Amino acid sequence: VWFDSKIKHYKTYYDGHHYVRDKRFDTVYDMVADGLVTLYMEAKAAPFIEIMDSFNNYEKSPYMTLNRLKRRAVICQSTRRSDVSNATANFINDERKQLEISELDAKQSDSTEYICNEPVEYEKPHAFKVHTFKGLNWCEFCGNFLWGFTAQGVKCEDCGFCAHNKCSEKVPSDCCPDLKQLRGVFGIDLTTLVKAHRTARPFVVDKCITEIERRGLDAEGLYRVSGFAEEIDSLKLALDKDGDQADMGPNVYDNINVIAGTLKLYLRLLPIPLVTFEAHPAVIKAAQLKTVQEQIVGIKDALTLLPAAHFNTLKYLMEHLHRVVQLQNINKMTAHNLSTVFAPTLMPGPDLTKCGCLPGMTYEISALETMVTHQQAIFN
Repeated sequence: VWFDSKIKHYKTYYDGHHYVRDKRFDTVYDMVADGLVTLYMEAKAAPFIEIMDSFNNYEKSPYMTLNRLKRRAVICQSTRRSDVSNATANFINDERKQLEISELDAKQSDSTEYICNEPVEYEKPHAFKVHTFKGLNWCEFCGNFLWGFTAQGVKCEDCGFCAHNKCSEKVPSDCCPDLKQLRGVFGIDLTTLVKAHRTARPFVVDKCITEIERRGLDAEGLYRVSGFAEEIDSLKLALDKDGDQADMGPNVYDNINVIAGTLKLYLRLLPIPLVTFEAHPAVIKAAQLKTVQEQIVGIKDALTLLPAAHFNTLKYLMEHLHRVVQLQNINKMTAHNLSTVFAPTLMPGPDLTKCGCLPGMTYEISALETMVTHQQAIFN
C-alpha cells in the first residue's frame, strides 16, 4: 500500500472473506477503505490517541457510572424478591422434615442451607470479541468515538460493554452479565450465570438437588440409573425457557432419575468444568499422596485455585452427595459409586490418550471419593 509517501506491506488472508489480523471484510474494497481510514487516523491523530489513552481514568469513566447504577438496580430488585424466596426456602425445609428419611438426615436439615438467596459478588472478566457496530457508537470506557467502517472495537458477549481495543485492556474483571444477553442456561459459563442471577450457585443445581432430596434420596441407583432421554430434554428446555420458575415436581416428572440426569447434563455441558483445568493437576497430585490426612490437606489447598462460584457449587454438591451416601443401604450408592459416575463430568481430563482411547479416571475418582467422604473437613 502506498500511503503518505511510504510503502507499507500487509499480509492478507482469504477463506471466503478477506481479513487482516482479526478484522474480516466481505469485499476487497471494504478492506482497502477500512485500511485507508486506519492509516489516516494513525498518521493524523496519533498524538491525540496517545494522550487520550494515557489520561483514561476508570473510576471516572462513563462505564463506571453506568455500571454502578446497574448494580444498584439489580440489588433493589433482589431485595424485593427476598421475602418470597425465604418463604419458599422455609416451605422446602418443612417438607424435608416431614419425610424423615433418617434421623441423621433430619438433624442436618436444620443446619444446612439448601437455597442461597444472598446476593453474591463474583469477579468475572469481560468476554470481549471484535465487533462491527452499526451507526455511530462511542467507547463506554473513554467516551470517545469508535471510528472505522468495520470491526471498530470490541463488545462483551455477556454484558454488552463496548470499547476500543486498547480501552478494553484497562477494564477490570467486573462484568455484570445481562440476562437478555444469555441464551438459556445450559452451556453457559458458571460464573456468568450466577452473576446474572445474583446467586451463590446456579439455580439449576439448587432446584435439582432440592427436588432430589425432597423425594428421591432413597431411590435405588440414584445418579447411576439413567432417566428417559426425552424427559431430560423436556426439562432442559423448560429450564432454558422458564428459568427458576420451571416446574419439576412429581406431577410433571415423577421419575427422579430424570431430575438427576438433568443435573448431570447441566454439569457436563459447562464450558469450563466444575473442577477447572487449572485446579485439576493439583487435585490429582493431592489424590496420589500416601495418607488420607495428606490427601485431605492437599485437596483442600488445590481447591483454592477454583473461582469462587465453582468452589461454592462444588461444596454444595459434595454436601448433597454425602447425604446420598448416608442412605447407601437403601439407594445402593456408595461414595465410590457416586465418584465413578461424576468423575468424567466434574473432572474431565484430556479428551483422548495417545493410544486413542478414553483416559483412565482412577485418580479423579479417588479425589472425588475423598471430597464426598470428608466434605466437612475439606470445605469447612
